[in-house]
Amino acid sequence: MNLMEIEDLGFAYDGTWVLRGVTFRVAQGEFMGILGPNGAGKSTLLRLMDGLLTPREGRVLLEGRPVHTMKRREVARHIAVVPQGQAVDFAFRVAEIVLMGRSPHLKTWSFEGEKDLAVVRRVMEQTDTLALAERTLDRLSGGERQRVLIARALAQEPRILLLDEPTAYLDIRHQVEILNLLKKLNNINGLTVVAVTHDINLASLYCDRIVILDRGGIRADGGPGEILTTQNIEAVYGVAVTASRHETTGRPVVTPRVGA
Repeated sequence: MNLMEIEDLGFAYDGTWVLRGVTFRVAQGEFMGILGPNGAGKSTLLRLMDGLLTPREGRVLLEGRPVHTMKRREVARHIAVVPQGQAVDFAFRVAEIVLMGRSPHLKTWSFEGEKDLAVVRRVMEQTDTLALAERTLDRLSGGERQRVLIARALAQEPRILLLDEPTAYLDIRHQVEILNLLKKLNNINGLTVVAVTHDINLASLYCDRIVILDRGGIRADGGPGEILTTQNIEAVYGVAVTASRHETTGRPVVTPRVGA
């Protein structure tokens, strides 16, 4: 079942087209990666999918409804976003930050109830952040902060989780921890995940499907083994690479050709 449909999508900043003619579907329960070089329109695409931007052309449909025409509170009950480079210089306690994710479900001027607190506890257990509840966000490591921000998004009880560079600035251990968490939520809870990333090999390992953006359009769309080819990567990124197969998973591994 298609949860979201992107139809002939186009968007421009100050008369310059960033995306144009972008069409794809997001199925319920997919783990999708969005790849592409800097300036390809990846972050803009996520903002359009969340309804924060209004398309110049085409539309984004959430179960048949144009996202940008929906009220923000309603969108937030279906779609949660973990943005790139979220400011972390405030001293809220972790439990308070995660509880903020319940706001789309609260009436104006109302307080959190037992259900809200139960949801917060559950998502903190899922993200292994319960032990951090009384600590402040500005005192956490990069990996801990990212888990907290994911917990806050999950507290919205969304059907779709959109992430913009969820492993940026993290070391390999914390990258794997975050992606293992997302894969677990996808497999066990059926959460639909769409993640923008620059890491081709991690996308290959974790994503069921990948969309490659290039100069505002879609270069390729399909499974990692189908589209992570030497030809596609060299054409999009302009660098000589070799696409081989991982000896255990059989998925593509892309390595640059030194000196080529």
